[in-house]
Amino acid sequence: MRALEDETRTGRRRDVLAAAAAAVLFAVAAVVGTLIQRADHSLYVDWAPLYADWLPHVGPGTPAALAVAAAVVVHGPRLAARLPWRGLLGAVWAAAMAWIWSLALVDGWQRGVAERLTARHEYLRGVDRFHDIGAALRGFTGHILLTQPDHWPAHIAGHPPGAVLTFVGLERLGLGGGGWAGAFCVTVGGSAAAAVLVTLRALGRERAARAAAPFLVLAPGAVWVGASADGYFTAVAAWGLALLALAATRTVRAPGAVAFGAGLLLGLTVYLSYGLALLALPAAVVLLLARTARPLPFALTGVAVVAGAFTLAGFQWWEGYSLLVERYYQGVAADRPYGYWVWANLAVATVAAGPACVAGVRRMLSAVPDAVRRLRPGGPGAPGGVPDGLVVLAFAALLALVVADLSGMSKAETERIWLPFILWLLPTTALLPAVDRRRWLLAQACLALLVNHLLLTGW
Repeated sequence: MRALEDETRTGRRRDVLAAAAAAVLFAVAAVVGTLIQRADHSLYVDWAPLYADWLPHVGPGTPAALAVAAAVVVHGPRLAARLPWRGLLGAVWAAAMAWIWSLALVDGWQRGVAERLTARHEYLRGVDRFHDIGAALRGFTGHILLTQPDHWPAHIAGHPPGAVLTFVGLERLGLGGGGWAGAFCVTVGGSAAAAVLVTLRALGRERAARAAAPFLVLAPGAVWVGASADGYFTAVAAWGLALLALAATRTVRAPGAVAFGAGLLLGLTVYLSYGLALLALPAAVVLLLARTARPLPFALTGVAVVAGAFTLAGFQWWEGYSLLVERYYQGVAADRPYGYWVWANLAVATVAAGPACVAGVRRMLSAVPDAVRRLRPGGPGAPGGVPDGLVVLAFAALLALVVADLSGMSKAETERIWLPFILWLLPTTALLPAVDRRRWLLAQACLALLVNHLLLTGW
């Protein structure tokens, strides 16, 4: 008993040290980044390593943000453990939306929501060029490079056309403008937390899902979900993985149809953002954990339908990506130093994930070798309460994030760009001792509130 208590204390101490190390990493990135920016202005961010400006402020969302944070910290763990499953999913979605909305409104309606997607680099700046969608798709790659006439704004050029077509579709439905676009991103983005819960439960980890639910709500990354298209991308990818898990574990009536739906969403994900092709790794792990490849033909068919539709419409994904790489280095990426951002990006990720997630990832990394060994055919079973599936899935997401980092295609602004990967690291908070969870939740909330009230974030 004494040895177990000592091990528990050691683990908790290491959790705190991991969070402290992340804080030190961020502080070093801030100091070094400031020195680099003052020396040659090559970072192109005003508050390195975050893409933000120093602007202490409060706003109409401040009281709501404080209230949501307090409610989730005090009542979240208990409600997550006791609510019926469907009630929990609805509560998590609603609470995540309340958290995202309140943080966004700290900056006010115009600056925090309505004007986010109308800035000069954003998607809504190009919507009026899609009156003829067919012609716009056929000529899409002809406007990616800065040297080409009438080139696309940065975010349209930097993504496949599925991203801008989303906002074209909203306009066609009579929901045009920055306000509707922002509301759409917050509403869909808030559902990503529920998608993670669905995935974990389908993989037999409902207890871990319930433990992680409050952390999925109070994620510091919510600062960048509202209102950015990357929050929307995150949710589409998350629901694709959730449907794949449901189909793979055959916990739905029509697993083939659900797998096909998963393929449609995952295929759309790749046409929303080039970098999200890396989510093929977590998708493969979902099938591995379910120990089946039966959904694969249906899912691949769904992916092929999406890819075929865009290809027949005139957009070639590989051509778009190769031109994007060229466009990327026509801009500020040519000056941004890889040697700084390759590690400063990780410091930024710790802010979007939060200290509790950092501690959870520490525990996940420690558990990976044994979890992989137990998941091998004929391997020993997991000891009670050890969520091997969660550990391996989170590790796959971390590996995808590392690949994205090493690629050099995400120098800066990763606090929003990496949201689809960071989302799957948040469930590692279920590995933290139950007695500490409210304190870790408080740390998550405080970090998000500090970032949102001290900085004016941008993208």
